Amino acid sequence: MGTKNLLYYIFSVVRILLYPFAIIYGALVWLRNRMYDAKFFTSIEFSVPVITVGNLSTGGTGKTPHVEYLIRLLQYQYTVATMSRGYKRHTQGFLIADAQTNALRIGDEPMQYHMKYPELVVSVAEERMIGIPALLQRRPDIDVILLDDAYQHRSVKAGLTILITDYSRPFYSDHILPFGSLRESRNAYKRANVVIVSKCPLDLTAAQAKAIEQKITPQPHQQVFFTGIHYDRPYNLITGEEVSLAGKSIILVCGIARPEPLVTYLQQTAADVHTLTYQDHHYFVSSDLEEMKAAYENRQADNKIIVTTEKDAARLYLHINKLAEWNIPIVVVPIAVAVLFNKSLEFNATVLRYVERAVTENNELFGGGSQQIDLPTY
Repeated sequence: MGTKNLLYYIFSVVRILLYPFAIIYGALVWLRNRMYDAKFFTSIEFSVPVITVGNLSTGGTGKTPHVEYLIRLLQYQYTVATMSRGYKRHTQGFLIADAQTNALRIGDEPMQYHMKYPELVVSVAEERMIGIPALLQRRPDIDVILLDDAYQHRSVKAGLTILITDYSRPFYSDHILPFGSLRESRNAYKRANVVIVSKCPLDLTAAQAKAIEQKITPQPHQQVFFTGIHYDRPYNLITGEEVSLAGKSIILVCGIARPEPLVTYLQQTAADVHTLTYQDHHYFVSSDLEEMKAAYENRQADNKIIVTTEKDAARLYLHINKLAEWNIPIVVVPIAVAVLFNKSLEFNATVLRYVERAVTENNELFGGGSQQIDLPTY
């Protein structure tokens, strides 16, 4: 038996052994959801419009660029706040980002929002039900809240729920943990108002999209959109200046869930690519920095640069002084979302229509002020 066949056999056996645990986990999640559906568990609804962006599966489905899309859509008309759990941060409880904030305090994705959008109110809280009242008390001027990765947080009833599923790993072909990667059953997609199939090929055909939509089986209240990722203009981490990748020899420093699309893009653009891969949300330590520097110095090429993602840059920024001393070009490659089939206006209208209606109702109810809520004691 070849090595590949042996590994596939072992993987198959392990999956079968995990199946009973998936049944138990699935039953517990099903019971929890039924408790919310029966209103045995309470879901709190806020007067301020709340938009949830989340997924059913673990791993990267592209939530962050979709949240950024919403930020750009809303920020010039409304005071926008984001609330995330702050995965792998070294703090607990509710926090609002300020001038002294770093990725260790709020997590890499919230720090990315904070660095890119100065007017945005960036907050973190493990319990959104507690975090939202705290946020509104501190910032009563907030018009709309974006909940990042909160599809399973049913203690908060969002006015608009956006579910994202990866084109290459759609929820309808997956299984519940630990047999698969779903956090809850496939049927949980029915709670969403909008389903987005993310990371699609930019040349996806209408026939291919229709076939996927048929497999999703959208409910009467649901809209389905397809989005792709495109890479924006790279810039120097230290100076902020735009940088061309053409003809460069690249050392890619990457700690994200699925780096393959970025690697493919760089290989099509640059002369060659060498990858230093780390775990998703990895916080870089001194030995990692030395590894990066050694990889750069040992690279036998004239036009060599270090390239990283925006999420990694938020964590690398913890060492910005040391990185600046190296005098080595470190380039950040941003990503952005494109709504396919010329449906960006339709998607935008769905979001804006909800926010406008909710803000108007809130102003009529509270005379232009945010809802006043008694806060729990921390």
